[in-house]
Order: sequence, then structure tokens, then C-alpha cells
Amino acid sequence: MKNILVVGGAGYIGSYMCKYLAASGFQPIVLDDLSYGHPQAVCWGPFHHGCMSDTQLLGNIFEKNSISAVMHFAGFINVGESVCHPDKYYQNNVAKTITLLNTMIKYQVMNFIFSSSCAVYGDPLEIPLSEKHPLNPVNPYGHTKLMSEQILSDFSRAFGLNYISLRYFNASGADPDGQGGEDHQPETHLIPLILQTALGQRESIHIYGNDYPTRDGTCIRDYIHIDDLAQAHLLAIKRLLHSRGSEVFNLGNGAGYSVKEVIAVARKITGHPIPTQITARRKGDPAVLIGASAKAEKKLGWKPLCTDLDTIIASAWNWHKKHPDGYRS
Repeated sequence: MKNILVVGGAGYIGSYMCKYLAASGFQPIVLDDLSYGHPQAVCWGPFHHGCMSDTQLLGNIFEKNSISAVMHFAGFINVGESVCHPDKYYQNNVAKTITLLNTMIKYQVMNFIFSSSCAVYGDPLEIPLSEKHPLNPVNPYGHTKLMSEQILSDFSRAFGLNYISLRYFNASGADPDGQGGEDHQPETHLIPLILQTALGQRESIHIYGNDYPTRDGTCIRDYIHIDDLAQAHLLAIKRLLHSRGSEVFNLGNGAGYSVKEVIAVARKITGHPIPTQITARRKGDPAVLIGASAKAEKKLGWKPLCTDLDTIIASAWNWHKKHPDGYRS
């Protein structure tokens, strides 16, 4: 059984990935400082409470366990916050990632999966976005992801680091078995905010701008179910462990839904009117982000299966109904 260190393994995607790893014959070992993660989400493998910049803790983990690969889910992800507090994002997403990588090199742990983002592309020049699209982030969050990818490329050339960077579009949905779902504090993602409104926890859902050059004036995004994300990561880790060479892959469905369309589907699924309120645009929000994942399909053998927005929202709704206060429920 190969040990996989999952940094950020108490968070939304990281914890679900641990379940997937355990079911596939791997031993996940979680490292999380719980700044945004939840100890209740750690159900598979041992848990170490601490930061990825803690070289002593990392050293203890690497010395006591034969680690085959590291998966990094510990990045900060709030675009709006990154605009107001870029220092926080450069410190966590870049500086601490460098510390993690340096410690890996020291202990000769040379396989790395990086949770990246479509935010590295910035405003699209063409839709859908492929990996060949120019990289021009429009917010500090996107800049930190792009910088981290450049660091990985340089570490690969200098030290032989073997990595795969996975550029997500909008991770969404919940565990079909009901064991995990999306619970951020504070919550900033559209689908859980809509479902909190349906639960009566919010009076209305804010729509940030209705004057974008889209079919209904609201932003369009590519939503990908967390189960499909986990499957892609599993394929990526298997590729890393069996072959050398670093790669970058998009992970998206290739279809986009506007904010108003997501709200309409949520109204149908929940049976709730879900009031809305139009507010000003947020800084750093491109009008349309839709991904092309042909490269991942060709090289990883990955193809998303939960592509229907009704299915994605229904899975999230089932989890939120059972856990109205998130993991505190």
C-alpha cells in the first residue's frame, strides 16, 4: 500500500480525494492546519494538524512514512479576498508551497500533484479554453497559481521533480454517499450559497453583475462534479507513479451555465423560490470560463461522467439538507 501525503486533506476536495485513494488501495496521510478544513472530514488515514511550511513536522512525516507522492490542496481560493489581501495569497499559495517542495526534495519525495485553476488563463481569447491558451491571470489568486506552476516547472528541470498540475474549473456537488460536501467558512461559492438561501439561512442570493456580454448578462462557468475531479486525480497519481514526465491538464466539462441558469435549476431541485439581488460586479471576474479537457481524456483516459447540472445540484442539495450547518451538523 503506497502512502500519499494529502496536504489540505481536511478540505472540500482534499477530504473527498482521501476517500477515493483509500478505496483504490492507497494510504492517505492528511496534513492540514484547519484554517479552512474540518477535522470531521478526515475519515481515511492518519491526520497531522499543522502547516505545509512546518519543516519539522514535514520532516517527521517523511521520516516515519515511506511517502510515494504528495497531493497539494492547501491553496487559498477566494478570488475577491485575493484582490483585497494579495499578501495573504502570495504567502500561502506561493511561499509556503516553495517550503513544501524544498522539503520534498530534501527527503527525495519526487512525485507531486498540484491543485491549480483555470484562473491562470484570465480573460478568454477563445472558448473553450485549452492548455495552449495564453496565461494571463486577472487577479492575485490566478497569479499565485501561475507562479506555483512556474516554480514546479523550474523544480522539475533542476531537481527532477515529477509533477502533474490540474487546472480546475468550478468544483461542485457532493459525495453521492452523503459523506462529504462543500462547507467553506466563509462560503463564497455559488451553488452552496444558493442552497443556503433555499434552507432559509440567507434572505437572497447576490448576483454580481447582470451586464456581462453573455446570453443573460450573468457570468458563465464550467461546473465539474467533485467525483469527476477525484477520478482525474486518481488517474494522475497512477500516471506519476508509473511513468516519468510532468504534465498540465484542464479539468472541466466543456459546457457552461450562467449564474441565472444555475439558480433556475436550484429552484427546480429544491422547490424554493430563491430570491435574488443584483449587485455590482466583483473585481477580477471574467465573463465566461469554459474548459476543453481533450488532453486529459487522451493522456489520462479521463472523461467526466456527472456532467448534468441537475445531478450536480441535486447531490449538493442532498448533502446540505442533511448538514444544514455543514460539518458542525
